[in-house]
Amino acid sequence: MTDDVILRAYTPGDFDWLVDLHGRHYAEAEGFDATFAPLVATILRDFEAQHDPYFERGWVAERDGARLGSIFCVRADARTAKLRLFILSPEARGIGLGKRMLAICTGFARDRGYTRMQLWTHESHEAACALYRTAGWRCASSEPVHSFGVDLVEQAWEVTL
Repeated sequence: MTDDVILRAYTPGDFDWLVDLHGRHYAEAEGFDATFAPLVATILRDFEAQHDPYFERGWVAERDGARLGSIFCVRADARTAKLRLFILSPEARGIGLGKRMLAICTGFARDRGYTRMQLWTHESHEAACALYRTAGWRCASSEPVHSFGVDLVEQAWEVTL
């Protein structure tokens, strides 16, 4: 159950934790090399330096002070929002928290006037892709790549809000 989980605004104090969570998770689960965590750091630095708080937001899920995951809505253009940095720690998976976070993020985008949302992921993220599909997203493109030291299938997903 997620009743005891709060979603609060991302703060710069979450930076190191979020970079570390992404780096460790994707190294262990997918075999990503050390180039992935710096990409996450760049995304966060850009968000902190340039985001418009009315149109963009980051959330951190927390239970009893322990951080469990994050999700971000950023502006791609005037009509399109981009979902970024959606991750849950292992102990937060399978309890409906991802579904709740996705609904809050897409609801925020809709409330801000975006008419569609997009994201970038990998085919191997089966649980996330199933969640997106169930929430009405569709896979718009799929392409084999070699990124972060491994062979992957990159995917672009989108949903009309």
